[in-house]
Formats: sequence, C-alpha cells, structure tokens
Amino acid sequence: MGHVRSIWNGAISFGLVSIPVKLVNATESHSISFRQIHLEDGGRIRYRKFCDLEDREVASGEIGKGYEEADGTIVPITDEDLAQLPLPTARTIEIVAFVPADRIDPLHLDAAYYLAAGGGPAAKPYTLLREALKRSNKVAVAKYALRGRERLGMLRVVEDAIAMHGLLWPDEVRAPEGVAPETAVTVNDKELDLADALMDTLGEVDLADLHDEYREALEQVIAAKAAGETPPAPAERDTGAKVLDLMAALEKSVQDAKESRGEDAEVTPLPSRASSRAPSKDRAATSSRTTPKEPTGKKSTVKKTPAKKAAPSKTTAKSTATAKKSPTKKSPAKKATPRKRSA
Repeated sequence: MGHVRSIWNGAISFGLVSIPVKLVNATESHSISFRQIHLEDGGRIRYRKFCDLEDREVASGEIGKGYEEADGTIVPITDEDLAQLPLPTARTIEIVAFVPADRIDPLHLDAAYYLAAGGGPAAKPYTLLREALKRSNKVAVAKYALRGRERLGMLRVVEDAIAMHGLLWPDEVRAPEGVAPETAVTVNDKELDLADALMDTLGEVDLADLHDEYREALEQVIAAKAAGETPPAPAERDTGAKVLDLMAALEKSVQDAKESRGEDAEVTPLPSRASSRAPSKDRAATSSRTTPKEPTGKKSTVKKTPAKKAAPSKTTAKSTATAKKSPTKKSPAKKATPRKRSA
C-alpha cells in the first residue's frame, strides 16, 4: 500500500486458510479544522488535565481508565483487566458466513478499510479469496477486534483489492419508530407521474463530479484574510419563492431542471382534479358551448348552424331571415351551401 500506514496487522481466517493482511484506512477527511484562540491577543487555548480531588494538573502517565456507574461511583479498569478478556479475534478477521450483498442494510455500515496482503506468501490465498468473492457475488461477514473491542465487518471486492466495512451490531441500529408522518396522506397518480418526470429529468450523476463547495469557499476566506485582503462576498443563491401547492412545486422543479440542462423547458401543467378532464382540453372547451344543449337527433343541424355563424356578417343576416321564412330545412341548407363555398 505504498506509504500508507497500517493501523492493524493480523490475518484473515478463511476456514483453515490463514491470510496475513494489514488494515489500512480507505477514507480520509478533507474538512478544515479550527483552533480555539484568545480573541484579545490571538493566543492558543489549550486544555490541561486536572484531578478534581487534588485540584492539580496531572501527567499522562498518571491517567488511567474508569467506568462511571449510575450513582457516580468510578470503577477503575486496568489494561491487565482488558488483556484477560476472552477475545479470540484479537489478531484475526474471522469469516463466519458468506451472504448476498443486499442482505446487509446500509444502516449497519460503519468505517471503511482496505485489506492489504501481508507479504509475498499472502498473495496466493489473498487472490483466492478475492476471486471466490467475485464469482459468488457474495460478501463475507466476519468478526475482528480493533481498539480494545470486538467488531463486526463485511468483506467485499473493490477493483483488485479486498475492502472491509465495519458493521454496527444489530442492537446498535435503532428502529424508525415515530419518524414517518402519522397523518394519513394519499398521493395520486398525477403527483407520482410528475415525481417520476422530475427524477428522469435530473437523471444520474458521476460522484466524481461532485465537490465540497463550502470547503472551497472557506479556503478562499482563509487565503484572503491571511493576505490581509477582504474576503470575497458570498454568492447569491436564488432559492425561489415558496410554493405551497405540491403539483405546482413538482411542475416548477421539472421546468427548472430542464432549463439547467439546456433542454426544452415547456412543462404541460396538470389540473388538480380528476385525470379524466386532463386530455383534449381545447377540444372539450370548444364543444362545451354547443353540443350539450342540442338534442341527440339533430346533429346534422348542429354542424350547419355554426357554419352560418362563421360566415361574413352580410350573409349571416340574410340567411337567418331566410331560415325563419322557409317551411322546411332543405331550402336554407341549399342556399347556405353556395354562400359557405363563396365565403
């Protein structure tokens, strides 16, 4: 693993096969840390360890461990006490089972490590375990000890290496009680359709393209103050007005997502009522003025009457007067036909 320092040396116990390995941190923190200072003169604030019985500062060699009971009594625990505990996995990552990866709930995942082969003789069994994990499409559940306590871990393959995720014990994960809304809520299909459209519009993302904008801005502030300059003004963020209507919020979200990607930003607004009124909105609006009022048996007359109204104003008055005088419906239809063609 190059210059990366291992934090634990031991072996993987794979049945009767022992694989010497080194445990290396797989993650690192890039967050910016601060020191506490005295505002008056900029001096560092340091902590000193005092004994509350003697009221004096004590050295590190005088400090040990103790367990505080409910009544405040301190029970001293020595390193010898801890060394005598039955800990068979003190130097061993003991594989206890192989399970499908989806059996492990992400809530149980803890710190991540890489397992490096411990020397040349470990290359063969290390590769064997790695290829067995690949072919089985499973992960290994193991027990190991680190920093004085036994832990649970999950071994999986990452590229050509074996990684181990620390797992929380089952009793360390809380049940989601009292988290979900207690109010009964119904989500209709149109809201789900818009939510799906928003998910499709946002699409996928390469995690390598994401970066910590807060840390970058903080670095600019530190650099400016170190150079005696004024820190840059914060960038304004357009959060937009609060939209209380869920449908309007979804439609606006889809539109904003499309605009940010340079796509067509037109979003067909959906009404908040039943979906049966949503299609053919213009056609329904046109026919609602005439069709519901007319009898079913006079559909041919209904079609001709709007044609007369659509003709020029000069012929409309004549055709209306002629229609009133005519005893039958055929003659106005014959007279109206040539006028309709000429118009």
